[in-house]
Amino acid sequence: MQIQDQLGRTIELKETPKKIISLVPSQTELLVDLGLEKSIVGITHFCVHPTYLKRVKKSVGGTKKVNFRKVRELEPDIILCNKEENTKEMVEELEKIAPVHVSDVASLTDSYSLIEQYGKIFNCSSLAKTLVSSIEKKENSLRELVANSPIQDVAYFIWNEPLMVAGNKTFINEMLKLNNFRNVYKKERYPETNLQELKAFRVDLCLLSSEPFPFKEEHRAKFEKFAGKVKIVDGEYFSWYGSRLLEAMDYFKQFHV
Repeated sequence: MQIQDQLGRTIELKETPKKIISLVPSQTELLVDLGLEKSIVGITHFCVHPTYLKRVKKSVGGTKKVNFRKVRELEPDIILCNKEENTKEMVEELEKIAPVHVSDVASLTDSYSLIEQYGKIFNCSSLAKTLVSSIEKKENSLRELVANSPIQDVAYFIWNEPLMVAGNKTFINEMLKLNNFRNVYKKERYPETNLQELKAFRVDLCLLSSEPFPFKEEHRAKFEKFAGKVKIVDGEYFSWYGSRLLEAMDYFKQFHV
């Protein structure tokens, strides 16, 4: 079977993969929700959903650095990576072990496409399409609700020292737009910033993410002088692009009541 990943790379598979290594937390959760838990043989130590998975599956390292010996020992049929989460060098080394599928998700359309690709690869297309349909229904419901909400200028912080925000051409930015939030940071990816720059933007809402830096209530005061409102948010709902989107669409409704 020949398939193309989201970078347009062609991958050869002799048959439906039976042993999967997933090096991306949101994709690991997606596999479980597609009924593929038994096929997962390796994950990262950041794969925290479902919570019990780390106790029953072999960890091969992190998203930026893996133990290639452990990967080889697991004899995977396929390894699942992501352009942003994993490095090009990692992918090239992993390709010496097994076929590597690389996702590239910057929008909901990309996310839906990935879910359907997994459906094809792992012979669970019906469930994949049902999942996409369920997320789309919740997305449409959210869009109807948001249509009546005013546009708000926002800043979404992902790191504390140095201060870093989510900018353009990120999945987080797409989730902000979905919520009628206008990102004041126009630079691409994850630029560094400072409180004086934040003050100059005069944002309506400052969002402090729970990941990758775990912002907590104690950090709120640092930003309150420079924004109309400061809110701690669950970063997984803004950045995880798999089946967690089902919960994310409900989570976002709190911003529009």
